Amino acid sequence: MSFDVAAESYDRFMGAWSRPLAPQLANLASIRPGQRVLDVGCGPGSLTAELVSRLGAQSVSAVDPSESFVAAARERHPGVDVRKAQAESLPFSDGAFDAALAQLVVHFMADPIAGLREMVRVTRPGGIVAACVWDYPGGRDPLGPFWEAAHELHPQVTTESALPGARKGHLVALFVTAGLTDIEEAELSVSRPYASFDDWWEPFTAGVGPSGAFVARLARSDRDALRARCRVMLPDGPFVLSASAWAARGVV
Repeated sequence: MSFDVAAESYDRFMGAWSRPLAPQLANLASIRPGQRVLDVGCGPGSLTAELVSRLGAQSVSAVDPSESFVAAARERHPGVDVRKAQAESLPFSDGAFDAALAQLVVHFMADPIAGLREMVRVTRPGGIVAACVWDYPGGRDPLGPFWEAAHELHPQVTTESALPGARKGHLVALFVTAGLTDIEEAELSVSRPYASFDDWWEPFTAGVGPSGAFVARLARSDRDALRARCRVMLPDGPFVLSASAWAARGVV
């Protein structure tokens, strides 16, 4: 798995999904003017942009372990304190923020409990921690057709359905273990239009995330077979796909 890719590749792959998701997560976390907020695992800055629009750049900080994503987030959001860091070791003092958010990140943390505990640490008492993860086990994620086709052709493939926080109730369980209270679970849903099948398929060839890494490992013939199987499963275009994410918020 790799997110050491160009920001533009991520934009084409997941950015168009994460941008409409961002306002919903910010609403769940009750983000409002006057707060100072941290975006954990910011990527190129989809959620960061939403937070800046609500709070102003000087009230937003962000971290990501990818050098290319940090550079992109800094360029796109001048004035935001963007740092290269892992969720499990946040470079901020205790209680520095009113809220800490992680959009489509918890399932990729090397240690989700440690990452969430760090988010708790840097959030003031009474502040909010919120996160969301696609519903991979329920097949309501943006990558459903891809992984279904991949599993048909390669039954041994490891999909993203077993990742932390992806199933109903698991984010809540992680939040409990991390020490949060007054935890609420929610579902967030978004839709994305595609102009054609190629518009849908091309981002998978850029090597982004587990699916992109899987495609990159395939021999040319296997890649062609996977593309052909996906082609049968999807319309010619234009078409619209929908996805849902499990989300949780808790109080420090």
